[in-house]
Amino acid sequence: MTYLIAEPCVDLMDRSCVDVCPVDCIYQGGRKLYINPAECIECGACEPECPVDAIVLEQELTDDERVHLTDNATFFYDTLPGRDAPLGDPGGASTVGPVDIDTPLVAALPPRES
Repeated sequence: MTYLIAEPCVDLMDRSCVDVCPVDCIYQGGRKLYINPAECIECGACEPECPVDAIVLEQELTDDERVHLTDNATFFYDTLPGRDAPLGDPGGASTVGPVDIDTPLVAALPPRES
């Protein structure tokens, strides 16, 4: 089980969670942040830092949030548009930097109004 980031993060990307993650497993897409399930140690440091409660433990997902479980895995293990290969498990977001693309689910969401 792991933590994941759900839809409230889209177009917000506060990054407070990134600052407290001890294993650097939170990656930046174009419109949303994603937690690598293979790198997350389930410490929970990120969850209280999110100002919109977008970070959820996998076993606590609501039915509405469940789609983000598959979507989160898609970010790391499927080849996304504009990439030649899946991102995989590179061992830390800081070594990769912003990926600047998102999964088809997130890319299809309308822009969040500010």
